[in-house]
Amino acid sequence: MLDLTADLSPASEQSPVAPEWHDPARYWPRLSAATGHLPAPVAVIDREALRHNALDMLVRAGGLPIRVASKSVRVRAVLDAVLQLPGYRGILAFTLPEALWLAETHDDIVIGYPTVDRSALAELFASEQAVQRITLMVDDPAHLDLIDSVAPPERRPEIRVAIDADASLRSATLGHIGVRRSALFTAGEVAAFARAIVRRPGFRLVGLQMYEAQIAGQGDSAGADAPVIRLVQARSRAELRDRRAQIVGALTGIAPLEFLNGGGTGSLEFTGSDESLTEASAGSGLLGGHLFDGYRSFRPAPAAAFAFDVVRRPAADIATVLGGGWIASGPAVASRQPRPVWPDGLRTLSREAAGEVQTPLQGPKAAQLGVGDRVWFRHAKSGEPAERIDSYHLVSGDEVVDELPTYRGEGKAFL
Repeated sequence: MLDLTADLSPASEQSPVAPEWHDPARYWPRLSAATGHLPAPVAVIDREALRHNALDMLVRAGGLPIRVASKSVRVRAVLDAVLQLPGYRGILAFTLPEALWLAETHDDIVIGYPTVDRSALAELFASEQAVQRITLMVDDPAHLDLIDSVAPPERRPEIRVAIDADASLRSATLGHIGVRRSALFTAGEVAAFARAIVRRPGFRLVGLQMYEAQIAGQGDSAGADAPVIRLVQARSRAELRDRRAQIVGALTGIAPLEFLNGGGTGSLEFTGSDESLTEASAGSGLLGGHLFDGYRSFRPAPAAAFAFDVVRRPAADIATVLGGGWIASGPAVASRQPRPVWPDGLRTLSREAAGEVQTPLQGPKAAQLGVGDRVWFRHAKSGEPAERIDSYHLVSGDEVVDELPTYRGEGKAFL
């Protein structure tokens, strides 16, 4: 069983020795030795690195409770273990079928995206327990209409709903900065929709969500555009803090809200300082995808990784591994590729990149790799590798101590 609650002593009482993952020449060979008996591809979670990330996120949030974003984990054992840590509270799910499944063992689940799954809605209505534990996300009257079309208010329980409001930056010079989510932007727009919800029978408004992707999901530490990114993010933080306060103020007189949610792994410091919010959401920082290496304020430990074996040598300076094309969602750019991290200095070929079945690797160490040698990779994101594998092997110290099934390993494929 995965337990992260042991040794929760103050930092001053802990060992001053730098964590092992700061020294790749120790960290990756240790994982190779621990998993050498397992066939590739092999995926691992390092228990100590996961624990470090979970505690670091709590510090960065400054005492604001964190709701765990399940899409960035997709391993029930990890969700369960993190939620045992003081400071973590509730799950932010990504589909209603997933939420129904998790509601069998968890009592506070908010779905971060609207649902139009009629069969899952019918299942929700039929479960007194699920109705009490699950909150649906809405930002359009059409969402309410669709719910009523599955079962009118007189034929179903009252449904818990939260409003998703747009947290992006709208700039007169740069245009829309952020992700395209809700159309609700101003305090007036959000308040008008809130009044429409409370007037309708069969719904109870319990929360607000505002996810600042342009801050939480955009690194600011490197590259020629880093100064511009920092400037835009600073402007966005100022604008959002003011607008979010206006929205929360407008909602206060309309309905008694249970939660006011914001944030993401990359913006926990900002979210924790926003007095309008009662909780943050984050998940990617737990496992530490390599996209989060590009932030000045933090750098997660590489808690999750996967390895492929070299199967051939097409040239003296090229080693080819079987597999590798575990590409992350988002724009089709190089940063979405899995990153070879050990042996160090390896890179994919520009004309092939990470392949569906094989991935050629080049670099100073490629010439030293032989058939059967192991190469470690990190995924760009945190939750998506779980859609490729049935389980993670949990490593602690020098050995595999458990095997943690992913959603896929439990026979689930929600998206």
